[in-house]
Amino acid sequence: MLILTRKFGESIMIGNSIRITILSTKSGGVRVGIEAPKEISVHREEVFEKILANAKNNPNTSITEDSVNVGEDN
Repeated sequence: MLILTRKFGESIMIGNSIRITILSTKSGGVRVGIEAPKEISVHREEVFEKILANAKNNPNTSITEDSVNVGEDN
């Protein structure tokens, strides 16, 4: 795990196409903005885990841990 310190308004780049920007900090939380290509899904971890759990419980789905992109928050 890479650990970085960022201030309000500063960003982190992942590859050439994903930018994570610190939008604000308050009450022990951090608001983060994520810019990524549309083909990359972005989810909070707890949402991602629910997607995987639902897929495992539904034999009619083709979603697997390998086929779900970390991305779009639902």
